[in-house]
Amino acid sequence: MKKKHIFWLGALCLMVLLALQAEPVQAQCAMCTASVQSSSNESGDSIANGLNKGILYLMAIPYVIAGCVGFFWYKYSRKK
Repeated sequence: MKKKHIFWLGALCLMVLLALQAEPVQAQCAMCTASVQSSSNESGDSIANGLNKGILYLMAIPYVIAGCVGFFWYKYSRKK
C-alpha cells in the first residue's frame, strides 16, 4: 500500500514540475499565420476562431477514441 502512495506522490510532483516549466510558444505554420493576419477585420476574426476550433477538434479526437477503447476494454475485462 505504501508503494502505491509513493508512486502517486512522485507522479504528482513530476506533473507539477512539468507544469511550472511551461513556456509560451507560437506553434502555428506560416500559411495559417498569414491567413489569420490577412483576414483581420472590424466584424471579428471569424477565420481565427474557426482555425482555433479546428485545432481543438483535431486535438480532442484521439483522446475521445482512446477513452472509448479503454472504457469498452474495461467493461469486457470485468465480465470475465
